[in-house]
Amino acid sequence: MQVFPQIAFALMTIIAIYIFSKRIGEMRRNILLGKDEPLVSDEKTRWRNLVLLAFGQKKMFKNPLVAVMHFVLYAGFIIINIEVLEILLDGLLGTHRLFAPALGGLYNFLINTFEILAALVLVACVIFLIRRNVLKIGRFISGDLNGWPRTDANTILIIEIILMGLFLKMNAADQVLQARAVEHYADHATGPFLVSSLFAPIFENFSTPVLIGLERTAWWLHIGGILAFLNYLPYSKHLHIMFAFPNAYFARPDGATMANMPEIQKEVALAMGQDISNDPVLATLPEQPPAQFGAKDVFDLSWKNLLDAYSCTECGRCSAACPANTTGKALSPRAIMMKTRDRLEEVGKVLNANNGQWVDDGKSLLHDYITVEELRACTTCNACVEECPVSISPLDIILKQRRYLILDESNSPGDWNAMFGNIENNFAPWKFSPDEREAWINS
Repeated sequence: MQVFPQIAFALMTIIAIYIFSKRIGEMRRNILLGKDEPLVSDEKTRWRNLVLLAFGQKKMFKNPLVAVMHFVLYAGFIIINIEVLEILLDGLLGTHRLFAPALGGLYNFLINTFEILAALVLVACVIFLIRRNVLKIGRFISGDLNGWPRTDANTILIIEIILMGLFLKMNAADQVLQARAVEHYADHATGPFLVSSLFAPIFENFSTPVLIGLERTAWWLHIGGILAFLNYLPYSKHLHIMFAFPNAYFARPDGATMANMPEIQKEVALAMGQDISNDPVLATLPEQPPAQFGAKDVFDLSWKNLLDAYSCTECGRCSAACPANTTGKALSPRAIMMKTRDRLEEVGKVLNANNGQWVDDGKSLLHDYITVEELRACTTCNACVEECPVSISPLDIILKQRRYLILDESNSPGDWNAMFGNIENNFAPWKFSPDEREAWINS
């Protein structure tokens, strides 16, 4: 019977990892539905982006106080979970604090470090809950977050508070059991813990069997909560703690630079009488124009656009910086990313239901999820790209859909059409021939 907890723990762990791996595999498949996008930076630059943007959270430090709290929350939660390795091994081997004998005094130092970080994470989560729900900061009360997104953000913070509380409760009970020289708790005496020892007096009056039950319950709930949280991640905005790393690695170094369309560049160059024979891109384009310009659905976006959608933290910094959004227009860059992700998830469900084969569901990202009004409100100022902590580009998705609207649907306002006609005929937005413009310049 003594091996039953180990078997139960092993099954719980295997099931959790299997479910998580299956979900991540589906997300990878969904991302790869996008078109190829070549890497435009060298490996050294990509690694620098990874270190500065993902690990160092460089862009967050525009607001130092919030950045420090976020860094504590992020780094603390990740570092604390190093202890999960010991918990996993203890659960599988039936041991208790497996690393304590080997590490000696270093073990106590590490646990105390984890405890301090756990307390800081707990405090930071409480502060972030207050910021989201009491202070009513604009980007947190926006209509973009109505429904599940707002609930999700609060749920994550509450889960982290519970997990850190369980960790400290487990250690506090362990301290009392060590002092009572109970069974294996005394075999691996660790010395006082800096934070949990403050709560140890609460447990002094509990009987030893009750105290063991409390410690074991906290242990099981802590590791079970972590495994459950692992499988909550892929359905949550908190997925960015994983996807921020590849997203930062593959980020364009010139993220605020809009990408041109080579097919259009070629036509303009030929209209202007330029020689494109030596251009490595334009000269190799096929004679026939592509069947479609821009993007109507997620299949027409690049894999990087789709990775961006999954990496979005829903922090709203992009929308807060967007001039169209702040002046009451329909556009919200955050909503663009969330709607792209929602559509990609819907596509994934269709694939799952049809053994990986796509069956047209009569919907598309453009029109069914993102409206023409939203797209036309964009000023292409790049503020959203500059503000994003993980180098997401809502603008790239907006531009690709606007290109589809104009080039494939001929769906553009009348004044835009007049401008396009002038550019085509007069090589400028104005209704003057080149000769007339030269005369005006010389007059």
